[in-house]
Amino acid sequence: MESLPSFSAIVLAGGQSSRMGRDKALLPVRGVPLLRRICTLAAERATTVYVVTGHGDAHELIVPEPCRIIREPPPARGPLFAFSLVLPLVETEWVLLLACDLPLLTADSVREWSEILPDVPEEAIALVPYLDRHWEPLCGFYRRRCLAGLRKFIATGGNSFQQWLNASPVHELPVANPRVLFNCNTPADLEVIIHAPDKRPDEKHHERDKN
Repeated sequence: MESLPSFSAIVLAGGQSSRMGRDKALLPVRGVPLLRRICTLAAERATTVYVVTGHGDAHELIVPEPCRIIREPPPARGPLFAFSLVLPLVETEWVLLLACDLPLLTADSVREWSEILPDVPEEAIALVPYLDRHWEPLCGFYRRRCLAGLRKFIATGGNSFQQWLNASPVHELPVANPRVLFNCNTPADLEVIIHAPDKRPDEKHHERDKN
């Protein structure tokens, strides 16, 4: 029987969805809310799935069992802080960090990426896609031991995933089909996903420090 590396998953759903104009975690795509879809996908491979939210009951009602809800205290301080909030709970060496707005991500992609984990250099604290000269931090793997460096970065006033990763040893995750990284940020994005899923608007993938 094939043995694949075990990992946990953290799903971030605490953003303000300012560009969408409403809570995108609750938006149905093919009848399934975005948050529920990404949690179900993560649960197919992860040993434990943590969901970080500041939106309370509305999210708890759609998050599938046995995902663990972690309440982010107000005010929201962005995805980097939310990640640092949950990382101490992780028990596996690796954790997959995901935004809740990845409607084209597939379980097959996650499986293929997880097969790379044993080959990641020991000094690397993360395995993350790199597109358009920017990291895709909210769809990548992190070693649990990155917590110390992350806390130090935040303590000195840092709040940007890009800056933190640029200053850290990171291994690039090869992505054969960049479309799986498409994030649904705006009403136009949603229309594309619902009515023309094979196309996408000309929006950069890398706007990832905004959740």
